[in-house]
Amino acid sequence: MAASERRAFAHKINRTVAAEVRKQVSRERSGSPHSSRRSSSSLGVPLTEVIEPLDFEDVLLSRPPDVEPGPLRDLIEFPADDLELLKQPRECRTTESGVPEDGKLDAQVRAAVAMYSEDWVIVRRRYQHLSTAYSPVTTETQRERQKGLTCQVFEQDTSGDERMGPEDTDDSQHCSGSPEDTPRSSGASGIFSLRNLAADSLLPALLERAAPEDVDRRNEALRRQHRAPALLTLYPAPDEDEAVERCSLPEPPREHFGQRILVKCLSLKFEIEIEPIFGTLALYDVREKKKISENFYFDLNSDSVKGLLRAHGTHPAISTLARSAIFSVTYPSPDIFLVVKLEKVLQQGDISECCEPYMVMKEADTVKNKEKLERLRLAAEQFCTRLGRYRMPFAWTAVHLANILSSVGPQDRDSDSEGERRPTWAERRRRGPQDRGCSGDDACSFSSFRPATLTVTNFFKQEAERLSDEDLFKFLADMRRPSSLLRRLRPVTAQLKIDISPAPENLHFCLSPELLHVKPYPDPRGRPTKEVLEFPAREVYAPHTCYRNLLFVYPHSLNFSSRQGSVRNLAVRIQYMAGEDQSQALPVIFGKSSCSEFTREAFTPVVYHNKSPEFYEEFKLRLPACVTENHHLFFTFYHVSCQPRPGTALETPVGFTWIPLLQHGRLRTGPFCLPVSVDQPPPSYSVLTPDVALPGMRWVDGHKGVFSVELTAVSSVHPQDPHLDKFFTLVHVLEEGTFPFRLKETVLSEATVEQELRASLASLRLASPEPLVAFSHHVLDKLVHLVVRPPIIGGQIVNLGRGAFEAMAHVASLVHRSLEAVQDCRGHCPLLAAYVHYAFRLPGGDLSLPGGVPPATVQAATLARGSGRPTSLYLTRSKSISSSNPDLAVVPGSVDDEVSRILATKGVDRSHSWVNSAYAPGGSKAVLRRVLPYCGADPRQLLHEELALQWVVSGSAVREVALQHAWFFFQLMIKSMELHLLLNQRLDTPRKLRFPGRFLDDIAALVASVGLEVITRVHKDMELAERLNASLAFFLSDLLSIADRGYIFSLVRAHYKQVATRLQSAPNPTALLTLRMDFTRILCSHEHYVTLNLPCSPLSPPASPSPSVSSTTSQSSTFSSQAPDPKVTSMFELSGPFRQQHFLSGLLLTELALALDPEAEGASLLHKKAISAVHSLLCSHDVDSRYTEPTVKAKVAELYLPLLSLARDTLPRLHGFAEGSGQRSRLASMLDSDTEGEGDIGGTINPSVAMAIAGGPLAPGSRASISQGPSAAARSGCPLSAESSRTLLVCVLWVLKNAEPALLQRWAADLALPQLGRLLDLLYLCLAAFEYKGKRAFERINSLTFKKSLDMKARLEEAILGTIGARQEMVRRSRERSSSGNQENVRWRKSVTHWRQTSDRVDKTKDEMEHEALVDGNLATEASLVVLDMLEIIVQTVMLSEARESILSAVLKVVLYSLGSAQSALFLQHGLATQRALVSKFPELLFEEDTELCADLCLRLLRHCGSRISTIRIHASASLYLLMRQNFEIGHNFARVKMLVTMSLSSLVGTTQNFSEEHLRRSLKTILTYAEEDIGLRDSTFAEQVQDLMFNLHMILTDTVKMKEHQEDPEMLMDLMYRIARGYQGSPDLRLTWLQNMAGKHAELGNHAEAAQCMVHAAALVAEYLALLEDSRHLPVGCVSFQGGLYEAVNEVYKNLIPILEAHRDYKKLAAVHGKLQDAFTKIMHQSSGWERVFGTYFRVGFYGARFGDLDEQEFVYKEPSITKLAEISHRLEEFYTERFGDDVVEIIKDSNPVDKSKLDPQKAYIQITYVEPHFDTYELKDRVTYFDRNYGLRAFLFCTPFTPDGRAHGELAEQHKRKTLLSTEHAFPYIKTRIRVCHREETVLTPVEVAIEDMQKKTRELAFATEQDPPDAKMLQMVLQGSVGPTVNQGPLEVAQVFLAEIPEDPKLFRHHNKLRLCFKDFCKKCEDALRKNKALIGPDQKEYHRELERHYSRLREALQPLLTQRLPQLLAPSSTSLRNSLNRSSFRKADL
Repeated sequence: MAASERRAFAHKINRTVAAEVRKQVSRERSGSPHSSRRSSSSLGVPLTEVIEPLDFEDVLLSRPPDVEPGPLRDLIEFPADDLELLKQPRECRTTESGVPEDGKLDAQVRAAVAMYSEDWVIVRRRYQHLSTAYSPVTTETQRERQKGLTCQVFEQDTSGDERMGPEDTDDSQHCSGSPEDTPRSSGASGIFSLRNLAADSLLPALLERAAPEDVDRRNEALRRQHRAPALLTLYPAPDEDEAVERCSLPEPPREHFGQRILVKCLSLKFEIEIEPIFGTLALYDVREKKKISENFYFDLNSDSVKGLLRAHGTHPAISTLARSAIFSVTYPSPDIFLVVKLEKVLQQGDISECCEPYMVMKEADTVKNKEKLERLRLAAEQFCTRLGRYRMPFAWTAVHLANILSSVGPQDRDSDSEGERRPTWAERRRRGPQDRGCSGDDACSFSSFRPATLTVTNFFKQEAERLSDEDLFKFLADMRRPSSLLRRLRPVTAQLKIDISPAPENLHFCLSPELLHVKPYPDPRGRPTKEVLEFPAREVYAPHTCYRNLLFVYPHSLNFSSRQGSVRNLAVRIQYMAGEDQSQALPVIFGKSSCSEFTREAFTPVVYHNKSPEFYEEFKLRLPACVTENHHLFFTFYHVSCQPRPGTALETPVGFTWIPLLQHGRLRTGPFCLPVSVDQPPPSYSVLTPDVALPGMRWVDGHKGVFSVELTAVSSVHPQDPHLDKFFTLVHVLEEGTFPFRLKETVLSEATVEQELRASLASLRLASPEPLVAFSHHVLDKLVHLVVRPPIIGGQIVNLGRGAFEAMAHVASLVHRSLEAVQDCRGHCPLLAAYVHYAFRLPGGDLSLPGGVPPATVQAATLARGSGRPTSLYLTRSKSISSSNPDLAVVPGSVDDEVSRILATKGVDRSHSWVNSAYAPGGSKAVLRRVLPYCGADPRQLLHEELALQWVVSGSAVREVALQHAWFFFQLMIKSMELHLLLNQRLDTPRKLRFPGRFLDDIAALVASVGLEVITRVHKDMELAERLNASLAFFLSDLLSIADRGYIFSLVRAHYKQVATRLQSAPNPTALLTLRMDFTRILCSHEHYVTLNLPCSPLSPPASPSPSVSSTTSQSSTFSSQAPDPKVTSMFELSGPFRQQHFLSGLLLTELALALDPEAEGASLLHKKAISAVHSLLCSHDVDSRYTEPTVKAKVAELYLPLLSLARDTLPRLHGFAEGSGQRSRLASMLDSDTEGEGDIGGTINPSVAMAIAGGPLAPGSRASISQGPSAAARSGCPLSAESSRTLLVCVLWVLKNAEPALLQRWAADLALPQLGRLLDLLYLCLAAFEYKGKRAFERINSLTFKKSLDMKARLEEAILGTIGARQEMVRRSRERSSSGNQENVRWRKSVTHWRQTSDRVDKTKDEMEHEALVDGNLATEASLVVLDMLEIIVQTVMLSEARESILSAVLKVVLYSLGSAQSALFLQHGLATQRALVSKFPELLFEEDTELCADLCLRLLRHCGSRISTIRIHASASLYLLMRQNFEIGHNFARVKMLVTMSLSSLVGTTQNFSEEHLRRSLKTILTYAEEDIGLRDSTFAEQVQDLMFNLHMILTDTVKMKEHQEDPEMLMDLMYRIARGYQGSPDLRLTWLQNMAGKHAELGNHAEAAQCMVHAAALVAEYLALLEDSRHLPVGCVSFQGGLYEAVNEVYKNLIPILEAHRDYKKLAAVHGKLQDAFTKIMHQSSGWERVFGTYFRVGFYGARFGDLDEQEFVYKEPSITKLAEISHRLEEFYTERFGDDVVEIIKDSNPVDKSKLDPQKAYIQITYVEPHFDTYELKDRVTYFDRNYGLRAFLFCTPFTPDGRAHGELAEQHKRKTLLSTEHAFPYIKTRIRVCHREETVLTPVEVAIEDMQKKTRELAFATEQDPPDAKMLQMVLQGSVGPTVNQGPLEVAQVFLAEIPEDPKLFRHHNKLRLCFKDFCKKCEDALRKNKALIGPDQKEYHRELERHYSRLREALQPLLTQRLPQLLAPSSTSLRNSLNRSSFRKADL
């Protein structure tokens, strides 16, 4: 190492050390970690600090695996065969290797040959496939494991008509008939006697009285049967997006192919067949202007024609008879053409002449042209015989490939039913470089199209002047144009038939481009298909994997115009010469078609009479393995005489030239323009180029370049890049040791070679990418070799470690950059990954043995030149051992003192040193070293050690490059370490001694520095930070398999501390936390994760009693007299001991705990990540064959026990699965003194809903043991999404299922009361979260289309499954009134569950939905059973406790919830068994405490008694019977159960849709049977009481059948419900229940006002009931929410509530009430006019006909939604009753006249519907001011019917009567029903004159309104005026006056009317005048005439009226006696005269 370098390095070190020391001192002073550990944190060490792990290796030494018995032994240590070395034979495509036989090969070729023939060296971790990284649990694998699940039977999936399962087949005989058979009258109960029914089978041994322990044991044994072995198999697979640890093994390096097309040439036929024609195929890319494949030659001539060439032909080799070829296209594009060129044997005449016959003659004219043809044949035969070896261009054509692809279309583009499936990880990694070529250009994928057979008919003749490729590209471009010039030319007609298809995978009989047989090649005699070599259009980055060494020669043009003599028909002969003698021409030129395989010479086609021809020929040569200086290409130019003339030779050589193939050891390629000599070249010409003017030689055109030719090599031996060439040359020179050596112009001696080599290493980065990637394996191998075996120059070892490391970094970087498009998701380049995994090996030595011993001569040099580690380094190290690692000098910022401590401890234990002498000056600090025997003085170095060192000491530029590709170096180091251990048989060495301390220091420094980079770059370059983070984690994870695990853990801890330090100041901690979470997840994906957590060593309790055990220690435990066992407690908390022993699991759960912390930032993202990590691990344990034994699984579960406490503490923030707002049961609150009575019942007090509402009174005296800490609910924070919550809960269930029950029991015994309450809460939530949704839910979900976003999911969950809660639901409904979508019973569905989308595809098939329902059913069942098991454990734990009542009632609530939710028959039989056991053990729970539990239980049991599934019925009736018996035994009657069962029945019937009476009746009969058979209670009245109850229930049931009938008729249903509610007046609870049911029904129908009325009634009832009980008048503290626009009523309701709230001092609720009032009043103000608020529309409906039963001749007023038209309600009722009674039975009476029953058809049903308006008396209108007032409290309704005495509706004025009908209803609208019966009806008939008065008053009112309107409306005014004064045709004002006022009536009674009408007319005239005046003021000049017209009409009208209005009545009679009718005085009709 240069002195300056060394100095700089030492300088860096010293600078850092001081700073580090200062930092450390200050850190220790400010408080050591020990002081914080003593902090009062409940867990000892705070979670943010990582606890120091146990020394893994020491723990194992103290507990050897043999100690552990049985299956647990394997958990203690990694298996002995964990690592193995595999030699995998390199896959060879061909049957022969193709590698040249070992002749005299130079070093370069030898290296290449060795490389392409050696096997892959793979180090395999045998168990790695069990890691989550390599065998992830995906949806597909889950589906596989879900096969064979048993189908769980659920009530909700069975519809009434189908029989359930085999157990129900016997039902059909004693089926009690469906509801349809039930008689319709309500007295039906007598007919249906229970006695005649058949009972279900009885449970054996139910009536025996067994000891509770035996019952429990029996129940448990039954629960253990038929359980799902793996819980998580039933849950959706972990989220793919989170799987940062996902890896897959790289694909082995393979030869690169693009998309492959198979082209078969079938036939070529011309109009005339006279001579052989030869074909060539090749692909050309027009856009790139490049020929993209080599030529494929084919010969389709018939045997007879071939016979013409017998004279020239040798026996053709089979390889030249191929007629089909496989073309490879890496970059498919629409610009690719398949070009066909045809040639024929040379003949006299230019191309046009030779083509003429083919263009002119037609096959049809064969007979006509017979003579001509004969002549042509004869001439052809002569030419073939004489000129058979020469060819001439003939014709060409091209096929545009894009047309074929588009016309045939892709093979099955649409067959992918999956839609756009995201590629899996493995797929994303596997994509090759070619995949990006097809950049979205779907039209040109050549890999999948339908095979096509083409017939090409038109060929273009070749033009002598336009043969070059440039011309061809012009033609091709022209061909694509619609008006192609080529189309105008006369074509050569022929028929070429070819097949084009995608090449099949393993085609038989295939030859590689080198003519090797590709496997499979069944028979060597089969006609082969040739693989055509591709010349890709752009660079292809792929490493060479097989030996290929081909040279292509392209002569372009020749210019002999200045050459004297007869040189016209020119042919060029090419030969590959190994020397200068003609005999040394090598047979390496590939033959074309129907000839020998290889030839020594080849000719270009001849262009007739052309002195400067162009060529399109391609010669393909096989380069010899060893090309020497003498090898050259030799070109001879001939003049060919086409006519046989005597004395002239056939061919005359007219020029010579050559190309030497090697120059300075490099292959010469590229374009050449060569001079041509006229004379034969002199001897030893071959080492010179023809550019050198040799003396005495004559040159064509004065030594100018006249021959243009191009050479291209396709070689995996010659890199063809100057930098690579130079590098390889130098390396090989050093290997050979042949000095001096000439390199280009310089001669290298030993002195200068080192410098050249260093320069060459540095310039590798300048190499062009394509060859660099192609030779990447060679380059990397050589670099590794230089590091591991430093070259010895002049006896000195040259250390090139640094240069080689830098070169490696740059090569990796270049390869990465070239292949950016195909990196996998972690940014790894698959090519480099494959290199490390397969190709990388430690050089030298047989792989099966450790390497040999090096020669002894170089020992001295070893010590002198060291290993590139500066000597000063050791000095500083040994002095400042406590300081930070000086290797990190260049890193900004500091490394944690943790690192330095690790370094310090390891530093002393340096097992050996490379530079012993360096430690001499250390004085007393010097450490004695032992030199291990194998490391002697060996120039070999260990790659991993050198890499680590070079990386640590690298300069910033190189370090940056290395960081970008850190993963590559890490993987290289790991494989090097593994090989080192395997090859040196060091796997038996204890892990602490496997690697020297110095190396471990470097690793520590490296980890610290990379860790620091991750932290510092997280904000600048997140992508790099993520990649580095993952690489580091994988590196440490890999190290755990080979190095000292305790040491690696300490490195992990150091990294965590680094992150923690940074977190405090980080601007965006979430990013860092995310990275740390990924880091942890990757570490935990290690295949021996369980073993790494030391699962078997028992947790050691702390030596001194410190508070680090758990918080619960301080409280007295709830259930055990002595203090809790600290050992057990610390297993269930993230305690110090737990995190210390289970290090990785501790890290993972700590991450989860920190993410779930309420204060955590970026929470939802972190929740998801952390929970997903745990979930994914648990899934992998479930499928891991090593952990199937229950004992082993239990040990694994112990690693996750703290999850239970974590979830319990996170409870308040988990998603509320348990039913919407406020109904989330908080059992904890019942056990927690602070939160008492917090159950807000979400707007309903239905006992079936209030199933587990917390806040029941506590048992007296139990409060003392309750913790006084803050309640869990008080902590808020970011809530978890539904998905995260559900996944967390499934993990909790996994732990509960697999953990040791005894351990769980000890833990439960130690829990404090509130904690136990929260645990029960958690179990409750588990039941809610995994409740079964039912098949229909899956179908419904399937019909919608989903977005992926989570909040969208949550919203859908709410919408679909009704979890929104009553209030929001009503609000949302009212907003969406218009859309009457699928509101399928949303609010009252109790099967509230959550759905999690398992895949993003929509529209699943029926099978898939069936499968999902099957899995969901199994998951629900298993989850519920796990909860049940845990509940049993808790019950056993609390048996003896004092506070057991409160716990037991909470347990019972959970059990009840489980019985109430949708459960499978399997679970229900176990659940009901548990419930029976609970009730029999603790009867006082139900019958002594004043709780709702008993009511709830009755409801549940009764519901299950009506189940369609017989097993459920059997168990439910058994439970119900025992419940009665238990109640009876306590108090000799069971009044309580009786009442509750009766109530439950009515509640059940009211709310349940698919409720089945027949099944309930059978259960009632079963209970009767139990009572009759119960011998123990024979003597009591029990059986009699049971019988009474059963009959009573039976009667109620029959009553409700009728309700069932009217299920579809909402009005009738409400009437029935109303009747039933009134029938329960004696039982307030039942009455309330029915009011609830009505409210629910209304809410469902959108009748919000009516629903509110029901609620108010219910509240009033409660108030009455309470008033009976106590003095102070109480009302319920439940609020009623009003929708439907009745804001005013809100005030009335709250008036009652406010005094109560004031009395309770409940200011919070008062504030809410006043807030709501403010909202209501504000809304009233904003909608003052009332039009925005739409109330109701009212109709009178009368029913006539016996068919209606009770309804016959009944009249109702119906309230319909506002703006309902008469037609709508008419249509609705007609349709409904038609459906009920059948077609042609229902008739709608169209008029409103009174109905005469006698005239109706008795067989029909008649309905009369009339629109009615609310009617108010005049006095009422004074009070009813607002729009609301006029729509509230309506009892009177009015409708009018016009009629005439002769029965018509309308007639002449004098006979037009009107009937006014006033209806009064029983109750005021809005009421609790939407139809109310009419209780009173008044009719008034108006005489014609009264009708006239009304009409005139109305007209006058209209006029007045139009006149006084402000602002005035001229149009309206004119309209009213026109109608009033215009000359109307009939029944205008004038006609009215003439009819009624013309003569004074005779009847004095009519005087008053006459007078009134006269006054009306006077008023009318006055108003007309006012109106005219107003109109005059409003009109413009254009309307003046119109106004005058109106005035004229008015004056005419007034004149006509004058005499009628002025006549006086004789007298006005005094008011007549009261007996006379006086309609105008009737107050109720005042409205008419307003």
